[in-house]
Amino acid sequence: MSQSNRRILLAERPSGMPTAESFKMVEEDIPSPGTGEVLVRTLYLSLDPYMRGRMNAAKSYTAPVEIGDVMVGGVVGRIEASNAEGWTAGDIVEGTLGWQDYAVTDPAALHKVDTGLAPISTAVGVLGMPGLTAYFALLDLGRPVEGNTVLVSAASGAVGAVVGQIAKIRGCRVVGIAGSDEKIDYITDELGFDAGINYKTEDLGDAIHRACPDGIDVYFDNVGGQTSWTAFEHLAMNARIVICGAMSQYNLMEPEIGPRNLRFMLVNRAVMSGFLVFDYVDRYDDARAELAGWLKEGRLQFKEDVTDGLENTVDGFLRLMAGRNFGKAIVHVAS
Repeated sequence: MSQSNRRILLAERPSGMPTAESFKMVEEDIPSPGTGEVLVRTLYLSLDPYMRGRMNAAKSYTAPVEIGDVMVGGVVGRIEASNAEGWTAGDIVEGTLGWQDYAVTDPAALHKVDTGLAPISTAVGVLGMPGLTAYFALLDLGRPVEGNTVLVSAASGAVGAVVGQIAKIRGCRVVGIAGSDEKIDYITDELGFDAGINYKTEDLGDAIHRACPDGIDVYFDNVGGQTSWTAFEHLAMNARIVICGAMSQYNLMEPEIGPRNLRFMLVNRAVMSGFLVFDYVDRYDDARAELAGWLKEGRLQFKEDVTDGLENTVDGFLRLMAGRNFGKAIVHVAS
């Protein structure tokens, strides 16, 4: 076991895009678990767009990270020491333990990972928060039915890729928006999307019209901004819009002016719903079981963008913020 605990702290609140100077790494003694607590060694750390919002002091659905605190993040880890009944050294667990080698926590904040389902890294990916987000947001709020057209932005990302595949399982026509030809080839050739749109090289409105000639029944929004305003112009009657993320807005100095085309929602009687996965915690186990079943059957694929080493976490996060990741962004911290 390493003799120190490296921790990556929030050093300053960034204006616009974060930089390496927004973070600071420190080394401290490895903490010891108290009564009823466990010590967890990080094996994989999740990198996710929501982390950018937690760097701001603005009011949100949860408290921001304070200056000098360890950066927030989901972790797959191994229990190294336990003073909690029912939790033993060697257990593989998942929880929000932050950007650090070790963490002491109450095991009530953890769940045990079934290592027989899939590689343990998927506990922060397709079988973790991103997969659960895709599952509940699409099925509960998007309510796709066979024959619907589903449009997904950030379609090659951790959430979007799962959304599209679940929609295909439900018998839908699925169109994905992504930012490179390589990503378009991935979602169409490997994941089974019916069509893909490269928003960087195509006129988005024309491309959506061609790919969704009968309109969009479900728009799954991961990016916000102009992509979403354009999608609104192509809604079908009684469309459902799921607001899951706003990646295009997170690093702006000032937020963009909101949509001026809400009349398309009016005339098509569309419904727009915001989504947070934490509202579904009592159903996580059932969703994981179904997702794992699809994985085992080969109906669900996943791709990981792996950064090696905790010391390179900031680089991996900045790549994510710039849209240069390809698949679920994770950091391999220890074996």
